Amino acid sequence: MGWRSIGELLRTCLCYKDKIKKSELPSSDAHTSEGNGHASQRFWTRGAIDENKALVEHLQHYGVIKSRKVTEVMEKIDRGLFVPEGNPAYVDSPMQIGYNATISAPHMHGTCLELLEEHLKSGMHVLDVGSGTGYLTACFAMMVGPQGRAVGVEHIPELVASSIENLKKSAAAPLLKEGSLSVHVADGRLGWSELAPYDAIHVGAAAPEIPQPLIEQLKPGGRMVIPVGNIFQDLQVVNKKADGSISVRSETSVRYVPLTSRASQLHN
Repeated sequence: MGWRSIGELLRTCLCYKDKIKKSELPSSDAHTSEGNGHASQRFWTRGAIDENKALVEHLQHYGVIKSRKVTEVMEKIDRGLFVPEGNPAYVDSPMQIGYNATISAPHMHGTCLELLEEHLKSGMHVLDVGSGTGYLTACFAMMVGPQGRAVGVEHIPELVASSIENLKKSAAAPLLKEGSLSVHVADGRLGWSELAPYDAIHVGAAAPEIPQPLIEQLKPGGRMVIPVGNIFQDLQVVNKKADGSISVRSETSVRYVPLTSRASQLHN
């Protein structure tokens, strides 16, 4: 449920011929990738990309997604099925989904999928904390396949109910029906111990520090991607070693909604 990355606003109008509407609708968010030791990738979309495939091409063009596996799954899982009606689904911007929650910008989804890609192989287990509309949970499920398990946890019951309806309309529907994909009402800070340990854990809200239950539920050799911080946040990559110890590195500066209690979120 990421909000927006911190960094310089660079207003670049992306032209994809017929795939981008020639509108002058302003975008309210700019996104940067900084702090990872590589050249920063700054981009800002004006107007709306007309289709899901064009959005994926946009992310490829800017080097956000590189692997064939991530490209294929983002093409199969249509973001438009997971964005509230009336919102421009294919613009690279986060969207409000109600209950003081958001669906992350597509470039953040692509970034997290790329960071976890090696830990999302067929048959692996993945946990999506703060699953929101279910979009990224669906992507995870497609990557680990019917032999794996993809689990979403979300503490707002209404979002869980609507995310299940979204999933039923998506390419991940068979996995939901077969049970290899599931979404549960739960406090994400506690994870979902029933199907632990997990090869991959994604956290879609910012914690002041990495929750210990999530470290415990991460499999040795596994990886967690989690935004950490309060006002200033870093997207951290947590690798768990065979002996149970962890290493942590910062991938980029970000700004996400806080990982908090249901009551605090609803009264924020």
